[in-house]
Amino acid sequence: MRFTACLLATLLAAAPIFAQVTTEAPPAVPGAKPVSIEHIKVHSPAIEGNLEGESADRDVFVVLPPGYASHPDKRYPVVYALHGYWIGAEQWMKEIHVPQTVEGAFAQGAAEMILVFPDSKTLYDGSFYSSSATVGDFETFIAHDLVAYVDAHYRTLASRESRGLAGHSMGGYGATRIGMKQADQFGALYIMSPCCLSARTLEPSDIAELESFKTPADMAKLSFKAHGHPTAAAAWSPNPKNPPLYFDLPIKDGALRPDILAKWAANAPLDFLDQYVPALRSYRAIALDVGDQDGLKADTGKLHEALDAYGIANSFEIYPGTHTSHVAYRVQDKMIPFFARNLRF
Repeated sequence: MRFTACLLATLLAAAPIFAQVTTEAPPAVPGAKPVSIEHIKVHSPAIEGNLEGESADRDVFVVLPPGYASHPDKRYPVVYALHGYWIGAEQWMKEIHVPQTVEGAFAQGAAEMILVFPDSKTLYDGSFYSSSATVGDFETFIAHDLVAYVDAHYRTLASRESRGLAGHSMGGYGATRIGMKQADQFGALYIMSPCCLSARTLEPSDIAELESFKTPADMAKLSFKAHGHPTAAAAWSPNPKNPPLYFDLPIKDGALRPDILAKWAANAPLDFLDQYVPALRSYRAIALDVGDQDGLKADTGKLHEALDAYGIANSFEIYPGTHTSHVAYRVQDKMIPFFARNLRF
């Protein structure tokens, strides 16, 4: 039996437990002009009232291109970039070496754009960018509340064709999920090492460990391998009548619960992609990439194959690297140039 949040096996191999991931940075590009970064708070009505107590005032980092201040009449496309599990936006920016990689991309010829890094870390270390009474509606936060705020407060090109959505790992799942369900908001997708694409179940060894999970404080007692199960439950099997957790785990009395596993499976993009074919066809461009040593390589390939089966144009690249080792290079040399080619300026 397998676990729905399939990123965990990859993360075990890719990073020290609970530690900042050390990643390689591409060489600095000579002559690169500095960007400016604003750390703001964005209030999200979609997250208000969640049972878990997540703040509806979210940290967001806005990266403004070198020409933003000196060209006050110019408007820019926007790319929304989603971080992965366990970390927040600020840590992911360090892992992908922002601002250096953004400055490098512009210095190498990519047209200037605004990049937005929203923080979706939660009590259980990740929202899965899903919609849940327990954790909050992070899907709507990203696709509507955040987009509306950025368009109202920055000089954006406020149209679908000028918005891009990207993400890595859990953020890649978010870009896939939101990209399907909110296609009217974005014009191009760049999906990096997406986790959690397939419907899966628990390992037998996890069952005893999760049976003792009764309160949020028990999160600290879980092994790293089991750590993502409560996160998935908060996002995908909420239960307002089950305090203090307000979610259902897919086990009871030592046995798996097929009804809860079915809820988790309903959130697996490879299983619901068929419902969003017209939406996916509406994108100007979709790109997927994954490292050749990444445990998520197989499922990323399946997503590419599913898109191909429907004749949905997409590119797919397997590059040398682990889950995290070369993502900074991909941001500078691939992701930002992709949006420079495929967003409307």
